[in-house]
Amino acid sequence: MNILFFLTPKSEVACVQEDDTLRQALEKMEHHGYSAVPLLSVDGKYIGTITDGDVLWGIKERGFPSLRDMEDISVMEIDRVRDNKPVHINESMEGLLEKVSAQNFVPVVDDERIFIGIVTRKDIIQYLASKADKPSAQMASV
Repeated sequence: MNILFFLTPKSEVACVQEDDTLRQALEKMEHHGYSAVPLLSVDGKYIGTITDGDVLWGIKERGFPSLRDMEDISVMEIDRVRDNKPVHINESMEGLLEKVSAQNFVPVVDDERIFIGIVTRKDIIQYLASKADKPSAQMASV
């Protein structure tokens, strides 16, 4: 099976860009209800992952600035604890499963490291659960 089957395209993913402010990142995460979002360069390359914990520690380190003051802080000034490791669009399912077992989402990139979307752990689990249910349903009808 191809990982594109599980791909949520970039157009449907909340992302933060390297030229965004801390306030913009915080508001995007709040609006979408995400605890982590991909961080992209202005030319669309995957840089890393910014989490609510990264934002919280960044705010603390700066003395809890007001929302207005956060408009003057670049998201790139925030230290990131760990970045979700991306996979190439042609990654094997085994490689994808290895990454998704350790991350809530796996960024997917092309040959130029251009971000094209994500695969979520939830989508993989739902797919596997639907496959596991099919033999049970077939047995029940026999």
